[in-house]
Amino acid sequence: MTSAATSLEDIIRSSTHALVIGVGGGGDVAGALAAARFFEFCGLRFTLGGLSWERNVYDPIPGPRKLSETKNVRVLHEFAWMANSQSQTSTGVPFAETKMAAAIGQEVLLIDINGGVAGVVAGLEVAMKTLGADLLVGLDVGGDSLAEGYEPGLRSPLADSIMLAAFAELERRGQRTIWGVFGYGSDGELTVDEIELALSKLGAAGGLLGGWSLTPKIAAELEQIIKTVPTEASALPVQCFRGAWGNHDIRRGERHVKLTPLTALTFFMATTTLYDTLARPAQALRSSASLDKANDALHAIGIRTELDYERDWYRNMIQQGMQP
Repeated sequence: MTSAATSLEDIIRSSTHALVIGVGGGGDVAGALAAARFFEFCGLRFTLGGLSWERNVYDPIPGPRKLSETKNVRVLHEFAWMANSQSQTSTGVPFAETKMAAAIGQEVLLIDINGGVAGVVAGLEVAMKTLGADLLVGLDVGGDSLAEGYEPGLRSPLADSIMLAAFAELERRGQRTIWGVFGYGSDGELTVDEIELALSKLGAAGGLLGGWSLTPKIAAELEQIIKTVPTEASALPVQCFRGAWGNHDIRRGERHVKLTPLTALTFFMATTTLYDTLARPAQALRSSASLDKANDALHAIGIRTELDYERDWYRNMIQQGMQP
């Protein structure tokens, strides 16, 4: 079990197989690969994972896909399946994890968050046991999991909060976990100042475990991966490693990112300390057993989510007689 007094190297030395999950869905699995290569460098085996939730530019149906909406996966649990190079939604949309499985030549775990925190916990418990993994790593690309819910740029808190609450519960049950943030504001939600403030609060609480940067070898691999695994947020750290600097627009010009060398960093932190210190959204939905209950819990504390955005967008497309 991770504690605030534990250092990153102690956790790594006590582990043999890391399950590294991109917790925000979509292209977060590319950022997860960067972290997984770090653990591999330290001598651990790894399995990659992500969520069954694609950006609506690829899968226009709102929300994450359920098992009944999915083809060609190996089922471990109702909310946890292994994707391969042929996995797709029932409407024929490949997951980012499908393309990652093809790129690295091994299965990638898909987590379905439709069961809320309770479903994720149950699915991950089975997945960890089946895969033989003894370290669970959550990787957030951009850093919105550090939000307290008041930040004006926050746009997609639901998936990250469900996963963080699930990780905190699994740690309470004795599972060894780490939370990581890769890309330092690269999703255009929290500002660099907001992320630095959050990290300083975590440091004061003893919750920072360590960090690392992209290397030339890992940056080169990610450059090849993102040619087939679509992502904006996970691509920006590679550009920053190559010298990109200044302001940059993403999400069709709707969000703005400050590019700095720090964008190439991954910060690792103690899951429970993060949950207890900052994670007001994750705390609010910790008892959820469905996606809608989790979404309602965030509404109750005044937070709008990515699910709301997708549902509004889809409804508008239908009302305008357009094919989403």
